[in-house]
Order: sequence, then structure tokens, then C-alpha cells
Amino acid sequence: MAYKRRTMIKETWNEIVQNQDVRQNLSKLRQEMKAGRGREAACSCISGEEEKLILLLESEDAKIRKNAALLMGDLGNQEYLEPVLKAYRSEEQLFVKSSYLNAVKNFDYGEHLAFFKKRLDELAQIKLTPETEKHITEEIRELSSMIISREGVLLHPFCGWEETFDIVLLTNRNFQEITREELRKLEPHAKTKVFGAGVMARVENLNWLEEIRTYQELLFAVKGLPSCPMDAEKAAEMIVKSDLFKFLARSHEGNPPYYFRVELKCKMDHSKKSAFTRRLSSKIEKLSGRKLINTTSNYEFEIRLIENKEGSCNVLIKLFTLKDERFSYRKEVIPTSIKAVNAALTVKLAQPYMKEGAQVLDPFCGVGTMLIERHKAVKAGTMYGLDILEEAIEKARENTAAAGHIIHYINRDFFDFKHEYLFDEIITNMPFKIGRKTEEEIENLYEAFFSSAKKVLKDDGIMILYSHNAGHVKKMAPANGFTVSETFEISLKEGTYVFVLNRRQ
Repeated sequence: MAYKRRTMIKETWNEIVQNQDVRQNLSKLRQEMKAGRGREAACSCISGEEEKLILLLESEDAKIRKNAALLMGDLGNQEYLEPVLKAYRSEEQLFVKSSYLNAVKNFDYGEHLAFFKKRLDELAQIKLTPETEKHITEEIRELSSMIISREGVLLHPFCGWEETFDIVLLTNRNFQEITREELRKLEPHAKTKVFGAGVMARVENLNWLEEIRTYQELLFAVKGLPSCPMDAEKAAEMIVKSDLFKFLARSHEGNPPYYFRVELKCKMDHSKKSAFTRRLSSKIEKLSGRKLINTTSNYEFEIRLIENKEGSCNVLIKLFTLKDERFSYRKEVIPTSIKAVNAALTVKLAQPYMKEGAQVLDPFCGVGTMLIERHKAVKAGTMYGLDILEEAIEKARENTAAAGHIIHYINRDFFDFKHEYLFDEIITNMPFKIGRKTEEEIENLYEAFFSSAKKVLKDDGIMILYSHNAGHVKKMAPANGFTVSETFEISLKEGTYVFVLNRRQ
């Protein structure tokens, strides 16, 4: 296969040298290089004939110039840097300029940073027209990316812990009130309002943030920016003219520029959505005088636009400078791991049934999230976690050490487990159909689980189950001497529920 690919690359290069379908063959060669050791084969074939490739940058065909530059970038040979830069400086076709820069990114271009910065400043002053906007925007994006890649992003430390903010806490849609009550207890001065996706509030500080474990995400509302039209130019103007800069300045140390990304949640198809966000981002950069810089990595905040019923967008800000450390202990996961926030919500819902100092067992513990969250909510006594997967047990131990807890983990099948004393409580994320597991296997597992659970649980013990199979719980619990005391719907779409069960007296 390698010999065949090398032969194809050699034949394609020879056709380019012989001036046969040059534009198409340059593209073909780039494609052939992507497989296996294609780049090495291409470098070998072109070795000694580099000047023939460089001469293509002087072609009268702009697309040949473009493809030749991109090929040089793919090859990555430093000797191509100066010819590509020379071509970039002299290029008159705007649609080709960004391709030269795309190639330059593959070389060591550090000594030319001053030139690129000057060019970026020049482009920022150009008045865009419908004909030039797309290509100049692409060139600006490439230049900005190159400069950030070399110099990095000077992140602004968050310092707004004692500031007043209008916030949105996104929560499970069925349990906004739980988060609202937690907030009221921790921040008595908060003015709160429940809405479909969570809790809106005006708070006088953020010192409570790590104590509430049931919200999914924290977003900020900016004064003067409740919503904006689904029009990139008008939206950018509203965003830049709002109190966004004041918000960023009072919550962060240092001065602009600030680095951002745009997230658009709407019903547009992917291509239209991408085009809109690119256009909006470039408009924001230009109107802000590059005090706001769009970047695909190391961004400090996200401008989130959410399409509303009126067809415009609600605008919220997500700060990445404000780290969410609530579940930082969870260093490791497996595909079946429960979301940490869902484990925390499960524990919160079942908390009235929990006893301090209880002996707790998780028979399908995974990476330990449920037991860790259980202990954080109500301090338990001895805790045991079982899992048939050795990898899960190893990861559970690592996560538990990071959380600073003591939990005994055993790599064993629950159905073979025996213990010298009975447990006060079983809490677990029940296995569900995934991968090769069938519905019949899950049903059999539930049946075996209830039969085994009553053998390790005290007469007055409780079970807290996070389940994807409500029907199995409702059917098999009574048949095995358990009463369902509480049922909480977590997600109708995902079919997930939390059940609290008691031994029937």
C-alpha cells in the first residue's frame, strides 16, 4: 500500500512539473499526502525540485497560486516560508491571501510577527464592502490566530466575588425550586425568579457558588442586552454598545483585549449557523476596535445567543475565567458514568431519607460519583462501592482520593458479594441498555438485583435508585418486599427517574 501511494504521488508530481492539469493535480497531491506516510513520500518526490513548486506562486492562475501555497504549508519545509511571504505581500486577489497565511502557520514565522500585526491593524481600518467582506474577514481571522498562537492569550483573572450580578442558573427543568431554595439560604438578599430552564436572580456576591451542586450552568445577563435581532450586523452593534465592557472590567483584573467565542442556539442548519457566528464574531471584533477578539481556543468568555419565540435572540454571557470547581474531583469517567450534576440532584432529592453515619453500599459504583456526592450531602459512616469493571474501580479510587474521602472499593460482581453486616442504605445508578446489552439482559439484572438487595439491606434500610427503566422498578420492587416511597422524573426524554424505596414492614 505504501509503495502504491508513493507511486501515485510521484506520478501526480510529474504531471504538475509537465504542466498537466496543474490546479487539479495540486489538490490531488494534497489529498494523497493525507494518508499513511504521504507527506514523507511527497517530500521525497519533490526533493531537489523545490524551485519548480515555488515558481507556481507566480502563475497567472490565482487558484494555482493558492493551491501551491497550501501544498507548501502541508509539506512544512521552512525553506518555503520566504517565497510564500513574498507571494502574500504581492498578491492582489483577496480570496487567495488567507490561503498564504494558512500555509505560513506551518512554518516558524516568529521573526515576522511585527509585519503580521501591522497588516492586521491595516485591515482593521479598511471599510468593508459586500464584495470584500468575506475575504478580508478570513484574512483577519488567520492573522489573529497566528499572532495568538505565537504570543498566547493574556488571561484576565476573575475578581468579581463581591460584585452584584444578574445571573441565570440553568437547572433540571423539573426541579428549579430546589436550586432556588438553596440560593435563598446561602444568599438571603438574592432576588429570584423561576423560569422554564432554571432560576434568574440578582445576587450581591458569588461566594455561595461552590455550595450549590444542583445547577448545571451559570450564565450572566448584561445590562442593555436582553435580546438582539437575528442579524449579525445589528446584533454586533447592540453587543458592543451594551454594558458588556463594564461587566468585564468590574469582574476582571487588567485591561482589554478580552477573548471570546460565540455560541448560537437556534433551529438553523449547521452551515448557516457557522456562517452567522463567523460574521457576527468578525463584526464584534471590528466594532470594538479589537478590544474583543474572537478565538477558537483560550477564550475567556462566551457570548451565547438563544433563539426565542419571537425569532430574535436572548443574549447571555458564560465566563470561563470563573472556574466551576464543584466536581473537580471527578478526574476519570467511563462511558456509563452518570453526570455529576445528576448524581448531586439525586442525592438532594433523596436527602430527607438519609441518615448521618449510615452504612452505605453502591453495588454498581462506576467511578464513584454517587457515593462521593452522597457523602458530601450527608456525612456517611462506612461506604462500599462494587463494580465488575476493574477500570471503573481504579478510576473510582482516584476520584475519591481527589475528593478527600474514604470509600472502600471492591472489583466484584454484586451478585457474588457477601458482607459481615447489613447496610442502612443502597444508592446506585442502575445499569441500562448500552452497547451489547439487550433489554432482556437488563430485565434479568433488575430481577437479580432486587432479590440480592434484600439480603444485604437492613429491615429499615432504604434504596435510592437512579434508573433508566422505571417499569422494571415498579414491577419488581413490590414483588421483592420493597415499597416505592418517592418517584422523581429527571428526564422524560432520556427516561430517567430517581426512586426512593423502603423495605415493606
